Amino acid sequence: MRTITIQILAKRRETKQVSITDLAKQLGLSVSGVSRALNNDSRISQATKQRVQALALQLNYQPNHLAAGLRKGKSKLLGVIVPYIDGRFFAVVIKGIELAASQAGFSVIICQSNEEVAHERQNIETLLRAQVEGILVSVSRTTHDFAHFEKVQNRGIPLVFFDRVLPGTEVNAVLLDDYTGGFIATEHLIEQGCQRIGHFAGPQHLGIYTHRRQGYLDALRKHGLPVAEEQIVYCDPITLDAGREAMRQVLQLPERPDAIFSSSDAAIAGALQVLEEHGLQVPQEVALAGFSNEMFTSLTTPRLTSVDQCCEQMGEAAVRLFLDLQQASPPTATHHIVLQPELLIRASSLRNS
Repeated sequence: MRTITIQILAKRRETKQVSITDLAKQLGLSVSGVSRALNNDSRISQATKQRVQALALQLNYQPNHLAAGLRKGKSKLLGVIVPYIDGRFFAVVIKGIELAASQAGFSVIICQSNEEVAHERQNIETLLRAQVEGILVSVSRTTHDFAHFEKVQNRGIPLVFFDRVLPGTEVNAVLLDDYTGGFIATEHLIEQGCQRIGHFAGPQHLGIYTHRRQGYLDALRKHGLPVAEEQIVYCDPITLDAGREAMRQVLQLPERPDAIFSSSDAAIAGALQVLEEHGLQVPQEVALAGFSNEMFTSLTTPRLTSVDQCCEQMGEAAVRLFLDLQQASPPTATHHIVLQPELLIRASSLRNS
């Protein structure tokens, strides 16, 4: 055990990152002189440059760009907070963020709140300690107040929300037109001949779910269909298991729905499972439409109709808005970028094909 400990300690010493101060001490030069030599400054002789570069190569010196950036007041770091990354939506949004950020010379630090506001607060503190130049955030399902984001604003750090925002807050945001998404999905089901359309709604303190529900309601009213409150099931969280339970609930109604529009693909997948268990045919007896265009929607039998959320474009737009805010001095009024959804029609809702 003692030998192993000594070896580990020795290895740690061997792998300790060499600093520019270490180079300066070994060469008997000033730190600024070594820095200039490494940057090929014309004020440093060729002989000194060669000595510095040879030792840097020998000791595997790697310049600390973050420290250099911070000395100039720029970390070139962009913080991102998402509720989770194990679904298609946030994974593809992050892809768009990283692409746009890289093109602008920024590195990205990604944090997950795991749908917990306490984790979200910790994420904010972590990113502030990392001295990020901006924060992009999609709030957690359990976030009900804005207080922890005020610290970011008070420091003058650009803050951009995407997808999820808290109703009633004046913030810079990149959003999907969730209302239109809910409307077109419901109207499509009506056009397929569905008359009793149920809805699986997400937590209503989050604007995305409020707007999807309102789009559903307005589509029913436009086509003269009654709103049956007993066919609207509120799920918090709106998951596969919640969708299974919601489907069981509406199947017990005296008049069961002949279609379901869900604010979440996960919940509509749960509904599909329950319908299969009850021997009900999709879409002939119950048509289904979801929201988010998750990867699995094109792998189920039948494939699931879903509203696409323009994920990659949302990520890219969030970075562009951050860059615009960074250039604005003093800060201008809040900005909203609204993306238009697309309904991807698949077999789960097609009755008239």
